[in-house]
Amino acid sequence: MSLAFQPTPPVLAPTSSGEQFPVRRVFCVGRNYAAHAREMGRDPDREPPFFFTAWAETVVPDGSTIAYPQKTSNYHYEAELVVAIGRSGRDISVENALDHVWGYAAGLDMTRRDLQLEAREQGRPWDTGKNVEQSSPLGLIHKAGDGDFTPDHGAIRLTQNGDVRQEADLADLIWPVADVIAYLSTLYRIEPGDLIYTGTPAGVGAVVQGDEIVVSIDGLTPLKVTVGPPAP
Repeated sequence: MSLAFQPTPPVLAPTSSGEQFPVRRVFCVGRNYAAHAREMGRDPDREPPFFFTAWAETVVPDGSTIAYPQKTSNYHYEAELVVAIGRSGRDISVENALDHVWGYAAGLDMTRRDLQLEAREQGRPWDTGKNVEQSSPLGLIHKAGDGDFTPDHGAIRLTQNGDVRQEADLADLIWPVADVIAYLSTLYRIEPGDLIYTGTPAGVGAVVQGDEIVVSIDGLTPLKVTVGPPAP
């Protein structure tokens, strides 16, 4: 019996060199900046990082118009540094972790905040708040070692219609990139194509239709998206 549909092709993320990066999985780190942990009502002490996941098809490229999703009236932006994995490994040491990185990009973790908080209060998973179509916009991935970017420091900033809403430094990460990769590799075998969204600074807030959101990270190409109407 023939299939009535065709499987969805892999998501290919653009890179600054013109290559295409096939996205495999999306891992996201929760509350990785102390000030954001506090604004979400949590203790920012350096406890082990925790992760949630998203579908690969939530990734959309720079310049996209992203649909305002259903079942929310409080859709939030979260600016993030994204790490693209290029080499597999398990139980990786912190010292060797950056050897597994293919590149870096500016990203957004868009969140149905009302659904996330409702789930959190009930002790339920965050999937309906976080794993949403078009919720993981991704800028051009810059290959590690190209240019002046370094993952251990540099400004990260988000503007909404030109107004600065989030501003911090990568040095403020509670768990730096190497630590995040090392810890994640104790839970899963990381593989080429995996993306790690490393957490957001304080200043998260709601968007409305027509908003232009720009994420800038020193040394990387800015990411720009527009919030559009709900998808049909």
